[in-house]
Order: sequence, then C-alpha cells, then structure tokens
Amino acid sequence: MSPPTRAASGLPSQYLTFSLAGETFAIGILSIKEIIQFRGLTEVPMMPRAVRGVINLRGAVVPVVDLALRFGKPASTAGRRSCIVIVEIADGGDSPVLGVMVDAVSEVIEIPPDEIEEAPSFGASIKREFIAGIGKVRGRFVVLLEVSRTLSLDELAGLARPSPEGLLDAA
Repeated sequence: MSPPTRAASGLPSQYLTFSLAGETFAIGILSIKEIIQFRGLTEVPMMPRAVRGVINLRGAVVPVVDLALRFGKPASTAGRRSCIVIVEIADGGDSPVLGVMVDAVSEVIEIPPDEIEEAPSFGASIKREFIAGIGKVRGRFVVLLEVSRTLSLDELAGLARPSPEGLLDAA
C-alpha cells in the first residue's frame, strides 16, 4: 500500500509512457517539454557513454541520453518509432534541457497517488534511486522514473568514457 505522504508530496498524476528494451517506463508530464522524431545525432568526443550525441533544437545544443545505456543495457538501435523526449530537469535554480532516446512513445496516462507503490528494494532491472515508484495501470506495472536522478548531469559527467588512447597508455 502506498504511503499517505505520496498524495501530499505533489508528485504529478499524469505521466508520459514509453517503451525501452521491451519494458514500459514513464516520466511525469510536467518534466516533458516536447517529443520529436529521432533523427541523426552529432557525436561529441569524450562524452559519457550514455550521452549518444547532441541535436540542434531551434538553435540550442541539446545532449541526448540513451536510457538503455544509462540503465546498463545494450545501446538502443534507432527504429521507425524511435523518439527523443525533450526533458527539463529541475535542478535548484538551473533547469537544463536534455533529450532522452526511447524506442517508442506510448501515451499520456493518469495514475492516482493510491495506485503508486514505492520502488522495490530488489528485483528491478535498473538502480533503485532511478525509480520514483511503480504505477499500476490497467493490470500492468509501469516504472515511474525519478528524472532528476536518472538524468543527473553531475553523475553523467562522472561517467565519461575513456578514449582508446587512454586505454593504451594505461596498459
């Protein structure tokens, strides 16, 4: 049963659902700025592995994170239904914008607070701190992502991928 603080915490009740590596995830609709069709990315050297590249969004450079890589899974392969979900991260006074690469966007759903359970302490295929809760929707479970932790710029910056030269120097 969901704790009573869930309703008082101000969590959004509407979520954008999407599929990723055969699983269903959701992000609170208040964090979503827009959804765009996947198109080519520009790779940037020395970026964290989960940051697949950047896009030009009306003149702004927006980094695009592959959630599959972020969750420790194989990289996503762009298909005809692949999208980039543009997300604004509320981070104190700053609100950076990131793109999130997903396999397909599904729908916007409303989940009552009493249908949201705490993140499980075991058995999840992603880190527990990435999960805001588990929503029950039409007899199935949807993993509600904690956007500020899942897309933490500080943590992503700490995951910079080593260059092949750096690996050779270390040998």
